[in-house]
Amino acid sequence: MPQLTAMLRPVALPSVGIVKPLVPSTAPVSTAKILVVDDEPLNVRVCQKYLRELGYAKTRGVTDPILAMDAILEDRPDLIVLDLMTPVVSGLDLLQWIRSHSELAQIPVLILSAATDRETRLAALNAGASDFLTKPLDPFELAPRIRNALTIKRYQDQMRDYAKTLEEAVHARTADLEASRLEVLHCLSRAVEYRDDHMGRHVERVGRYAGIIARSMGLDASFCRDLAQAAQLHDIGKIGIPDEVLMKPSRLTPDEYERVQKHAAVGKRILEPRSDLEADRVLQHVQIGSRILDVPKSPLLSMASRIALTHHEKWDGSGYPAGLAGEDIPLEGRITAVADVFDALSSRRPYKPAIAVEVCFEIMEHERGSHFDPKAIDGFFAQREAIIAVKNELADPD
Repeated sequence: MPQLTAMLRPVALPSVGIVKPLVPSTAPVSTAKILVVDDEPLNVRVCQKYLRELGYAKTRGVTDPILAMDAILEDRPDLIVLDLMTPVVSGLDLLQWIRSHSELAQIPVLILSAATDRETRLAALNAGASDFLTKPLDPFELAPRIRNALTIKRYQDQMRDYAKTLEEAVHARTADLEASRLEVLHCLSRAVEYRDDHMGRHVERVGRYAGIIARSMGLDASFCRDLAQAAQLHDIGKIGIPDEVLMKPSRLTPDEYERVQKHAAVGKRILEPRSDLEADRVLQHVQIGSRILDVPKSPLLSMASRIALTHHEKWDGSGYPAGLAGEDIPLEGRITAVADVFDALSSRRPYKPAIAVEVCFEIMEHERGSHFDPKAIDGFFAQREAIIAVKNELADPD
């Protein structure tokens, strides 16, 4: 019987004062910040004592769950040990608040509770509990649960930092690609200017006008930004027009005018990706050394291609080369048409002088609904002062 009595005696928990660290003494003191929340001060002190002996020196104890919210926001702890049964604001409420906060949601929370029923545990798990610790606290159980929770937290932090680094690298690479893409566009637009020398800064003005009109129409910022660049290539097809036609100071013959009209289709072919057969022909031609057609197709070049093909189409269907009408004409083509015609009217050409700005606006208004999309014209007139400012800023030299 004495043996049976000894077996039935409760096993005493280790004294706080004699518990030895459960990590090697040579291990570095953890830098993890741990917050202990329990309405019983004694429980807080005991838990902090265990944690310090485990090597976690940065511990903080709070007995008021409302004050715990401030402590969490202030300290941003790496781990929270949370009593489930607290007055006023329950541990479950505090846990739900933590998980609902975007900047706190990843903090592991170990639930400390004397309750062992299934319903309580399920409620805590559904609210986002990371693990459970049962009262009275067992220091031998505390060590691995703290270590495991912090290991997961550390891994999550590393993954977050790695994702941030990757994102920054992608942004930097994207910026480099964007700069290269814009350099290609600027080279192409300058090629048009030098090929058609009398146009001066025409292509740059048309790009600026198109961007202004698009913004005035309330279009997406990225669309407006791309349009301002792509519209500068609207006349790139004129590279394929002979000098005697393009530079002719007098009225064109019907045949010459037909050749000029073809620049829209030529521009589209320059900007769209080439077929394998076309690539072979280009590479075999010793007089063409440029590899400009090797640039992969991109949304911006696709937009430029559509503009090059359709900026001479008219709202009423009387334009060229396809005789498109209304919204069958791509939006970017309709907007660029307004910008292009205004600049053609208001600028000097070998075959005509510049027309006064007031007269230009009258002509543009007269073409509403025939040549121009009414909405694009509304956007143009709504930004009259900005249009004139660009005209003055980018005026051709005398």
